[in-house]
Amino acid sequence: MSVRLSRVLVATLLALGVGVAAAPAAAAHPGGGGSGPARIELPAGFQPEGISSAGSVFFVGSRTDGAIYRGSLRTGEGAVLVPGTPGGFAAGTEVDRAGRLWVAGGATGTGTVYDTRTGARLARFDFDTSGAAFINDVVVTRNAAYYTDSRHPVLYVVPLGRHGSVGEVTALPLTGAVQVVPGATNLNGIETTPDGRRLLAVQSNTGLLFAVDPSTGVTTQVDLGGVGVANGDGLLRDGRTLYVVQNRLNTIAAFDLDKTGTRGTLRELITSGDFDIPTTVTGSGRYLFAVNARFGTADPLTAAYWITRVPR
Repeated sequence: MSVRLSRVLVATLLALGVGVAAAPAAAAHPGGGGSGPARIELPAGFQPEGISSAGSVFFVGSRTDGAIYRGSLRTGEGAVLVPGTPGGFAAGTEVDRAGRLWVAGGATGTGTVYDTRTGARLARFDFDTSGAAFINDVVVTRNAAYYTDSRHPVLYVVPLGRHGSVGEVTALPLTGAVQVVPGATNLNGIETTPDGRRLLAVQSNTGLLFAVDPSTGVTTQVDLGGVGVANGDGLLRDGRTLYVVQNRLNTIAAFDLDKTGTRGTLRELITSGDFDIPTTVTGSGRYLFAVNARFGTADPLTAAYWITRVPR
C-alpha cells in the first residue's frame, strides 16, 4: 500500500473560538430538561457519519459528498462550513488542540484537515487511493494523527511537529491479537488510553476492543469482562470513561477503564427512542450528542437526519 502526502498547506494555527452563522437549515426541537435542544436537525439528505466538537461548536461530515456542517450545540443553529464535492466522503472526524478539523475520507482512501473557522483546506493525505481501503476514523495526539483502515491491519500515521508542522505520512502495520476479516468492517473508531501511552480501536465485525502500541503496532485485546461491543463504531473517551457507539444496536456502551486502558468494566448502556443507527458521539457538559446515520433508510438523498442528545 502506497502512502503519499499530496498537499500540505498548514500555516498559522487558529484559535478555537469560532463563530457560528445562524441559518434556517438547522431547526432544533427543544426538550430533555437541558439548556439546549435535545434534537438538532441536519440538512435533508446530508447522510452524516462523524461528529466532533470544540466547546459548544460541533462539526459533522457527510457520506454523500464530504461536506462539513458546523453548528451550535446550545442553539441547534448552523450551516455548511465546507461544501461537498462529487466523489467526496467524510467519515470520522476530530478537532485538535490547534482548532483544526481532521477528517477520515472513507472509500476515497484519504484524510483531510480543515480550518474550523473558515473551512479552508489545510492538508490532504493520499493514504491508499486504489479503492481497496476504507479510512474510517481518526484520533489526534500531541505527536501524531492516527487513521484507521477498516479493510486492512494498518494505521496511517501523520507526525506532528512544532507550530503545527506535518511530517511524512507512514503506514504502521498492526500485529498481535487483531485479526482482520476480508470483506468485513474491521477496525473502526479510535481513541487514546487514559495514560496516553496506547491507542484504543474497536473492531466492528467481532465486537472486540484492542489496545495498540503506537510505536510498534502490536495489538492486545482489552479485557472487558466478557462483554462484547458488536457493531462498535465511534469511540469517545472522557477521563477513564470510554463510550462505544454500537450503531445498529442503537446503543452507547459506557465502560470504566483502568489507567492503562487494558481493562474495562461496563457501567451502563445508554439508549434513546430518538436513535436511528448512531455512528459517532461527542460530549459537551452533562450530555452526549450522537449523530444518526440511518443506514438503509429509504430515499437517503432526501431523508431527514439529526443529532440526538442524551445524558452522560
